Amino acid sequence: MSKTMAHLLPLTCTLLAAAVLGTPGTASAQLIDRTQAPNAAGAGIAKSLEEQIGTGQGDALTPGSSIFLIQRDPARSIRRGRQLFQRKFSVHQGLGPRTGDGVGDIDHDGSIGAGFADSCAGCHGRPRGAAGFGGDVATRPDSRDAPHLFGLGLQEMLADEITADLRAIRDRAAQQAVQSGRVAILPLKSKGIRFGSIRVAPDGSVDTSGVLGVDPDLRVRPFFAQGGTISIREFLVGAFNAEMGVEASDPLLHAAASGARVVTPAGMVLDGSLDAIERPPAANEADDPDGDGVRDELPVSLVDHMEFYLLNYFKPAVHEQSRLAQAGRQVFDAVGCGSCHVPDLRIERDRRVADVETRFDPVRGVFNRLFATASLRLVAVDDGSGFASLKRPAREPFVVRNFFADLKRHDLGPAFHERNYDGTTTTHFMTEPLWGVGSTSPYGHDGRSISLREVVLRHGGEARRQRDAFAAMPEVAQLALFEFLESLVLFPPDDTASNLDPGDPSTPGFPQTGHGSIKLGALFNDPAEGE
Repeated sequence: MSKTMAHLLPLTCTLLAAAVLGTPGTASAQLIDRTQAPNAAGAGIAKSLEEQIGTGQGDALTPGSSIFLIQRDPARSIRRGRQLFQRKFSVHQGLGPRTGDGVGDIDHDGSIGAGFADSCAGCHGRPRGAAGFGGDVATRPDSRDAPHLFGLGLQEMLADEITADLRAIRDRAAQQAVQSGRVAILPLKSKGIRFGSIRVAPDGSVDTSGVLGVDPDLRVRPFFAQGGTISIREFLVGAFNAEMGVEASDPLLHAAASGARVVTPAGMVLDGSLDAIERPPAANEADDPDGDGVRDELPVSLVDHMEFYLLNYFKPAVHEQSRLAQAGRQVFDAVGCGSCHVPDLRIERDRRVADVETRFDPVRGVFNRLFATASLRLVAVDDGSGFASLKRPAREPFVVRNFFADLKRHDLGPAFHERNYDGTTTTHFMTEPLWGVGSTSPYGHDGRSISLREVVLRHGGEARRQRDAFAAMPEVAQLALFEFLESLVLFPPDDTASNLDPGDPSTPGFPQTGHGSIKLGALFNDPAEGE
């Protein structure tokens, strides 16, 4: 790396982490477009949707394109993704109707029962300004709650690496069977998590009856309670369509769904020859499947920014670890909760460009007693183009701490089973990561459990032994466990002090102002972006 690049890295880190954390002036779950609704407060997104689309997807040599920004100015791409997440879409931009306008064969297409929102933050907006929780949809008879999206990119990467490990074991078993002329049986284990075993005969036939917690194709699908979707890109394209009636024609997803291998601008490999990739709703930019007269409602450049934003979205925080909370962590281990809620998992090749660690700090945490420390996870490369340097993810290992999940499906008994519109019952669900659990009441994929105590007692099936061990503990031990779980929190990014803006309680109007955040306008003057 040149001395110039090394000199620029600290500033790049500051700008980039600023974009990941958030910016003052956008402290809202949803944002209006002030080019459409000007106001005296100057609130809202300063760029029109057309300006945010820019010059399309382009490449690293096309200024204003999504790939250009992701590779050369990732901070701006993340900011743009955040504003798209919070943007209130309008009918003339393609908002609505929802699938079939609520009419159709819901037995085979649950999205007919999806809610109708005008922004992503309509379902994922709590705490304020965060890609959090808060929505509810009727895609099943008993409804589904919208989960928070903190750490979404880390979940995608963990699932993808585990998939690669499991499939490599399957391939090794096949090779052993051919070489030995006998059936090969190998345990399926990745990142310390056991997924049963795989059995391969010399003729190449594979017996997956011993596989546990994952589909027979060994693909871990981390998104949705039942484990239904592989990637952030598929998730967001599907959600825009099902929840907002905004249709994308994303050519990358089309290619992958047709059997091709593609790499998204966020670095996710989608291989249609190995996996069933979800096809986007519109066939091409001229297609109008919902017949509302609006075409190309979610151009590919916007999909790129949204995917990159969610890939880099920060982890939940860890609040005060009081003596009672520390004792509660010991109870957590003693009960055996960690057999499914695995605390820490390691990513081998982190595709993010920044990380934010948010923890309890009674001195520097001037609001909510939380303080965030942002750090850079990229390398800058001068490609000689005359443009700003390329900012590439360092792809170094990263330990995901306080995750508390195993990315497997489990049957937790009838109390968690879910009715489907077609009369069937879903019995197995992904282990819900516990990070953020202290902020996300009510609990369960259906929001039916009113407290942490009730959702723990709701466990049965594979978790019956742990549930009974908890129920048999003295009240003080149970309270300690809840104290620990309540320390795993989400946080409002615009109201959280950081190493980039420590905040100042003496500011007039505190805590509405001066609470600490990222004063991005002072660091990266781009008023057209709304800072």
